Amino acid sequence: AGVGILVFATDIFKSDKEMFFKYMADIGDSKKGFIDDGLKQYFEKKNIPIDIDFKYTAQNPNVNRARVISEQIVELFREKKLDEVYIVYTRMVNSVTFDAEIKQLLPLKKVKFEEHNKYKTCTFEPSMNAVFDHIIPNYISGFVYGALVESYCSEHNARMMAMQTATDAAKDMLKGLGIEYNRARQAAITQEITEVIAGAKAQKMKED
Repeated sequence: AGVGILVFATDIFKSDKEMFFKYMADIGDSKKGFIDDGLKQYFEKKNIPIDIDFKYTAQNPNVNRARVISEQIVELFREKKLDEVYIVYTRMVNSVTFDAEIKQLLPLKKVKFEEHNKYKTCTFEPSMNAVFDHIIPNYISGFVYGALVESYCSEHNARMMAMQTATDAAKDMLKGLGIEYNRARQAAITQEITEVIAGAKAQKMKED
């Protein structure tokens, strides 16, 4: 068995890149890479194996694609071909901040909940296993879809910010060039006026 990695975050090439690749090295050769096609060439250069290649999934996120991805992951996990599954995606903190996140999808971690329910026992119909066999795939599918949408929004927001920065820089450049042009034009006019005055004075001196 191995470790499955779902990668939808281009931000791993920035601040979290070293941490991510160190983690990939630490888990050894027993791993499977699930990755967006846009990152395929980069991973191949790093000699990280890619077993399943989801083509341009992050560029066009939808529920159906998320379901296809999650079904393959859950099936490999059920067949014990994967011991753990992690997802790497870009989480959009706000309109100007996004971070690369690494979350464990499978196996689910046990969490202690405070007891607010007055009922001591719960009955699952038709059975507990049947209920969880239905809930967990839907949960994984929903999480994958959310990660796809977050990565998609983060990417487009980053592009929008880059274009806005370029636009502002161009405006500042035009403003600076305008000031320089006006200064040069004013200097030329001043020089012409000075020459005209000097010529007029010289002509008057000749006449005198």
